[in-house]
Amino acid sequence: METHAPTTNLEQRLDALVAEQEGVFSARQPNSRALSTRAESSLAGGVTSSWQITRPQAVWISHGKGSKIYDVDGTEYVDMHGGYGAGLAGHAHPAIVEAVSRQVGRGTHFAQPTKDAVTVAEELGRRFSLPLWRFTNSGTESTMDAVHLMRAITRRDLIIKVEGCYHGHHDSVQVSVAPGRDDVGPSDRPNQVASSTGIPEAIRSLTLVAPFNDIEAVRSLLEIHADRVAGMIVEPIMMNIGIVPPDPGYLAALKALLHEHGALLTFDEVKTGLTVGPGGATQLYGVTPDIVCLAKSIGGGLVVGAVGGTAEVMRHVADGTYEMVGTFNGNPLSIGAVRAVLEEVSTDEAYARVDKLRQRIGEHLDATIAEVGLPAHVVAVGAKGCVTFATTPVRNYRDFLEVDDRYNHAHWLMQHNGGVFLPPWGKTEQWLISVQHDDSDIDRFLENFSRFAAAVGA
Repeated sequence: METHAPTTNLEQRLDALVAEQEGVFSARQPNSRALSTRAESSLAGGVTSSWQITRPQAVWISHGKGSKIYDVDGTEYVDMHGGYGAGLAGHAHPAIVEAVSRQVGRGTHFAQPTKDAVTVAEELGRRFSLPLWRFTNSGTESTMDAVHLMRAITRRDLIIKVEGCYHGHHDSVQVSVAPGRDDVGPSDRPNQVASSTGIPEAIRSLTLVAPFNDIEAVRSLLEIHADRVAGMIVEPIMMNIGIVPPDPGYLAALKALLHEHGALLTFDEVKTGLTVGPGGATQLYGVTPDIVCLAKSIGGGLVVGAVGGTAEVMRHVADGTYEMVGTFNGNPLSIGAVRAVLEEVSTDEAYARVDKLRQRIGEHLDATIAEVGLPAHVVAVGAKGCVTFATTPVRNYRDFLEVDDRYNHAHWLMQHNGGVFLPPWGKTEQWLISVQHDDSDIDRFLENFSRFAAAVGA
């Protein structure tokens, strides 16, 4: 989390609120604190993923059921974290439990195709308007295969990604994910900034960077690097900086422009996917890319990913031009869970319930923000939403840099201490409404937000 020097009474109240709530947070979780201390000698950093290192300490979870999760101190939370978007089904959804339990008794791994894989591919093809599919084991693997595939088809080395977009942790996309203010470079030609150590300069130089919602910047890159760009990977709705929707016509213009230059378009729908609607942002905006990448919400909490493509694109996989391989690709346990999600979880009725809950959240938050005069607005789509603490819409990463993340941290702490688990790093992340949430869960979230708004805006 960034640090800021308080310059106004509001910011002073915000800093005082953070300090108070961090004290409450730590005091109520002694077992989590003890496990964090114990884990330091066996888990690097004391956690299983660097994203779990949060201030003031990591939260250790015991179990989940329905719309709730429970930490090792026995505290119940309404789970609106949703495993960074994986939890559309909620916890222990009966359809997922039945599907996984049935398959466990029949065997958990064969490294051979099973019947469910065909059923799942057919349904994904119907929803995303792409006929041919392969399976992976994560969003990172899905986007990695998509980048490889674009390069294999075009026999070109360069790709374009959007500044501020996260597409997993393989080398080609670990560029300009969250660069600092001093590193970003010109707004119309962002620098190619390595997102961590361990990314070779030779690989970083192959990934060009453009701002989101800027078709002319992409055009310029394609012209400067004529006949060298394999394709572009983009989140159709940007979800590494809260939620940033595409400008009207942006996605269609991208597709046309890339094809004009002999390049391909990949939608990274790992975060959007089923959470924004039954056919993802692809269906929502009516723009079908050459390749789409899925993971997270399609698996009902199990480890799985998928890559779909046009017949022209995927024939290069079918004929061996590009070998898309993996020992656990199409694992029957995961694919059984995906089938249950598609047939019994992400239904029209479920989306209708989620839509009503999202609308209720938005209306209440908008009213509270206006009443208190918070510098904030609500952005929501499908099952996902966030409060962006800025008075004007964020259109790209440069706008996002101006958002003061103390607001998000204070909000996260007050929600957590009030029994609602949101994703940490709230400036970048979104809440998720699962198909198992109900009005009482939303009541708790809204009550906590009202208390936060009153404390900050007093």
